[in-house]
Amino acid sequence: MARNDGYNPPDDQLTSSPRSRGTNAPARTTARPTAEDDLDPRLLDLDDAEETPFLRAQKRVPVRRSALPRKTADRLKIATIALVCFAVVVVAGYQFYRYGATSWRFRLDSSDDVQIAGLQNVTRSQVMEIFAADIGRNVFFVPLADREKQLEQIPWVESATVMRLLPHQLRIQVRERTPVAFAQVGSRVQLVDAGGVLMDLPRGSKKYSFPVLVGMSDAEPLSTRLARMKIYSRVISELDANGAHNSAEVSEMDLRDPDDVKITVADDAGAVLVHLGDSSFLDRFNIYKSHIQEWRAKFSKVESVDLRYDRQVIVNPDTAAAAPAKVVESGAPKASPVKQLKKPAAAAPRPATTKR
Repeated sequence: MARNDGYNPPDDQLTSSPRSRGTNAPARTTARPTAEDDLDPRLLDLDDAEETPFLRAQKRVPVRRSALPRKTADRLKIATIALVCFAVVVVAGYQFYRYGATSWRFRLDSSDDVQIAGLQNVTRSQVMEIFAADIGRNVFFVPLADREKQLEQIPWVESATVMRLLPHQLRIQVRERTPVAFAQVGSRVQLVDAGGVLMDLPRGSKKYSFPVLVGMSDAEPLSTRLARMKIYSRVISELDANGAHNSAEVSEMDLRDPDDVKITVADDAGAVLVHLGDSSFLDRFNIYKSHIQEWRAKFSKVESVDLRYDRQVIVNPDTAAAAPAKVVESGAPKASPVKQLKKPAAAAPRPATTKR
């Protein structure tokens, strides 16, 4: 029996003797695994790699890239956002339009929803005749521009403005024309403004004091009447210059001949037709005012006076066919000599020239 004295050889020394197992038997060694055996061999080679003067290039990690460039992708994002915003606005606008077009809140229920300002000579009924078709219509569907043009077709209306007052009202602002004279049109008397527009006399108690323009016609073009009214304005402004109100003595004015403006001056002794020509209206009118009493004292009747010629006056030139016209000195302080003009009845008077 073998003795065991407590000695145990280490594990790495536990070997089998080849002799005890035979000479041809291989030697077998058994060993326990150590801590180095648990480490990754790649980690064990790090120190060796650092000491190696030549390093291998490390393998790059592949990065997945987009098919579009970054700048193009940003633009597409902005375009997409803008398109979405536009779509939202379109949808909201359509809904708002649909609500405004179909809601009863925006409907003109009656003529009380139409406010009119600026009327003096135009009646409300004249205006409402134009807007009669709009009663019961949506306020957004009233053609404002067309209604303004229709209002301006009324002779008294110079301009008109139509506005919407939400939710269901219209406001009309009218500016009327300002008459400056009466016009004898056929057998009727109308008013006329500075632009030559003829207007009917308004109803009511309003009174006007203007000269009457003779020889006008509503069939003639507006441009013809406009040219005459420019001459009329010039005559009136010259007669009333320096605070004078000579135009108040003019009852009629004939503007058919632009080279010979004829006015009718009426006073207690009768009406006299005065030829003023085409210029110096105030100077020639003052000559008439200064000498009319003198001429009436010399002649039995003064019906017309021609002041167109320099330093001479023709008395009663429009009745020369029935009686000879008389030429007098226009500037003499004393009694002026009278000359008879003998001429054929069909010929125009040819006055003799005399000094003033």
